[in-house]
Amino acid sequence: MLFSELLETLKSGETTIIDFNIGNDPHLYSADSLEVAQQNQLSYVEHDSYLIKAISITQASVVLIPNEQAFKNELNSRSIAWAVSSNPKLAFAESLDILYPSNIYKASIHKTACLEQGVKLGDNVYIGANVFVGKNTTIGSNCIIHPGVVIYNNVQISDNCVIDSNCVIHQNSEIGANCIFQSNSVIGSEGFGFVPTSKGWRKMPQIGKVIIEDNVEIGACSTIDRPALGKTIVGKGTKLDNLVQIGHGVKIGKNCAMASQVGIAGGAIIEDGVILAGQVGVGNRVRIGRGVIASSKCGVHTNVEPGQVVSGFPAMPNKLWLRCSANFKKLPELAKAIRNLTNTI
Repeated sequence: MLFSELLETLKSGETTIIDFNIGNDPHLYSADSLEVAQQNQLSYVEHDSYLIKAISITQASVVLIPNEQAFKNELNSRSIAWAVSSNPKLAFAESLDILYPSNIYKASIHKTACLEQGVKLGDNVYIGANVFVGKNTTIGSNCIIHPGVVIYNNVQISDNCVIDSNCVIHQNSEIGANCIFQSNSVIGSEGFGFVPTSKGWRKMPQIGKVIIEDNVEIGACSTIDRPALGKTIVGKGTKLDNLVQIGHGVKIGKNCAMASQVGIAGGAIIEDGVILAGQVGVGNRVRIGRGVIASSKCGVHTNVEPGQVVSGFPAMPNKLWLRCSANFKKLPELAKAIRNLTNTI
């Protein structure tokens, strides 16, 4: 498509196009990062000043930029078309949707799929090969169920969901609209519940359910457990990376983000807008307040007040953790000094 055509589409999107120079109105066929993009490709740059150098060598035909004159001047000097956006990264994301449209799946049910009694399908549903759908399950309109998916009995899936290959959704789970589950994610698996007895561990039946609200995305190989009683809830707009473990009875608020290998123990409460970086661990029944950010490998064992940034194991305010970290490498010298002082007493 022509750059001018892309611009017209972007003007109706979430971002705001402030200014532009379409140059010779190049055709755009694909996109890439600033450093490796070639002719007829789109790229973008944010506010990082060091990227002026990258702009000076990029071969991209069009670059989305912030409203900074230095970027405009450099691109003009190289006859590269550009557009100023209020949020270049968001404009780039919208552009990718246009340049790389999703595959269109026509409404159909593959001949190897198995749908049991009482299954209800909305309009325009695609069900791929070797899919199993259990009794009394409902799948909303415009859903795409890829090959190998297993959906147990009494599951409710709302409209416009995409369930990727080999996902498993256990009984009684409720899935909101516009959700995306990447390959091999498991929703509603049994929570880890056992009672110690004189004869060993006795399994506690897990009869609760999982509720996934609207616009949730779950990464590949992530698991969300159902509790013995009650509900495990993932709030609207929350995004989970690959290999995330959500324990039984956890309550996650709206618009949270969790990177790979996050693990949340049973009964924890994660309020709205929380960000957990990679490999963060959250202890049993811990409450993390609204807007908290926990840095990578952080171990959260006690409640965290809203708005804090925490780091370390156990978790502590980030600034304190940085000071502690700076002193770790000095510990051998400090220990030696203390021994010397002890020997002189």
